[in-house]
Amino acid sequence: MSAVSKQFPGVTALDRVDFHVAAGEIVGLVGENGAGKSTLMKILGGIHRADSGTIALDGVPVGLHGPADAGRLGIGIIHQELEVVETVDVAGNVFLGREPHWAGPLHLLDRRRMETDTERQLARIGAQISPRTIVRRLSTAQKQFVAIARALSMNARLLVLDEPTASLGSTEAERLFAVLQDLRSSGTAIVYISHRLKEIEALADRAAVLRDGRNAGVLHRGEITRDRLVQLMVGRAIQGAPRQAVGTGAREARLRVDRVRTQRYPLAEVSLTVDGGEVLGVAGLIGAGRSELAEAICGVAGLVSGRVLLDGQPLALDSPRDGVRAGICLVPEDRRGRGIIAAMTVRDNLTLPALGSYARFGLVNRSAETSAAEDAATALTVKASSIEAPVATLSGGNQQKVVLGKWLALQPRVLIFDEPTQGVDVGAKAEIHRLIRRLADEGAAVVMISSEIEEIVAESDRVAVMHEGRITGILDRSSSTPESIMQLAIA
Repeated sequence: MSAVSKQFPGVTALDRVDFHVAAGEIVGLVGENGAGKSTLMKILGGIHRADSGTIALDGVPVGLHGPADAGRLGIGIIHQELEVVETVDVAGNVFLGREPHWAGPLHLLDRRRMETDTERQLARIGAQISPRTIVRRLSTAQKQFVAIARALSMNARLLVLDEPTASLGSTEAERLFAVLQDLRSSGTAIVYISHRLKEIEALADRAAVLRDGRNAGVLHRGEITRDRLVQLMVGRAIQGAPRQAVGTGAREARLRVDRVRTQRYPLAEVSLTVDGGEVLGVAGLIGAGRSELAEAICGVAGLVSGRVLLDGQPLALDSPRDGVRAGICLVPEDRRGRGIIAAMTVRDNLTLPALGSYARFGLVNRSAETSAAEDAATALTVKASSIEAPVATLSGGNQQKVVLGKWLALQPRVLIFDEPTQGVDVGAKAEIHRLIRRLADEGAAVVMISSEIEEIVAESDRVAVMHEGRITGILDRSSSTPESIMQLAIA
């Protein structure tokens, strides 16, 4: 890709960017949210048309007028925002748009071939999912496996993965890495986009860095370190929030979960407490029941049995509205599907939960609403052309900031973060960590679910570890190590 440029209304997404990848090479593509990584790859995938610049495959210039053109040329892309059809089964998603047929002119769908090949591709990445399962019944991590299996089944010559491990646990991620190394050995060219810089260090033969839509530099294997990547990405060192020991004085239990059984694990009881001013990390492997517990606490999913108490008072949680009214807010794992309303503006999304506070006699004071949205966007450094821009046009990390920002006006008593830094760059990650600590310091009870063990260890005051719907142990800060957490996670 040579001198590729792309503009959107009010934003220069790419400015004469050069990028190349060779057969049998893994190139890490990194940069802050909004740096242009996903836009560059969407141009390569035929989703966007470049305003200028050229694309060549094997030295021959090519024109990409749509995703079908990219597919025919052997370019497979796994996008950051999962593109699956919820009402179709797994095999149907894997072969979507290229379904095999048999019986000549009868043109009958070859379901046996679809299911057999889907099973084979899922087995390659260690995913135990039936090809006949309807996708809407899958977890976010399982949907990620389906997207990966679809790309692998295309036998792509050039494979692009945009944040492929964002919703995967460490075991699943390691299996994916092994598959990518096998593909590299067989001559596949791979572009790997990730904000998890340790993955770039471990996998990449080269790392290409974008900053503000421009080339910022290239590092070769042996030169790739987190500090050098960060310096190229942001031009400065990133400082996390200073981590202080939790006080030893008496604290009040803000949130209490008493013998709760969830619909996912109806035979497993969970009991725990979270104090005001505390960050409780919740760790576990994919499918351990962490998200299901969070949804039960917030009223998103009904309890099979048990109680949720806030400041000692039991709550009736029949809907998410009940949770919000009580002061319990959830930042969900699937931010695009459940955290934002993509068709609405940044302003609309930021003010929606507290819209009543900007209204009199049922009429919204747009001036007050706009002022509040501007203050929230500034405080969270949301990068957008304006607060009137559709939130769908923002990068993933900036969408996450909007999801966080919409709850802050409500001054929640309990905040549950499910994968709060998923798909977020190092700078935004440090900002989110500081926000989490600030909320706890102001007295909120904070629950942080994360598949990144390093994040759990660094940011939690205590860690609850789950396995198959049960808590297998709760560790204090001094005993929370990656090793101790993993031992409990696989119990």
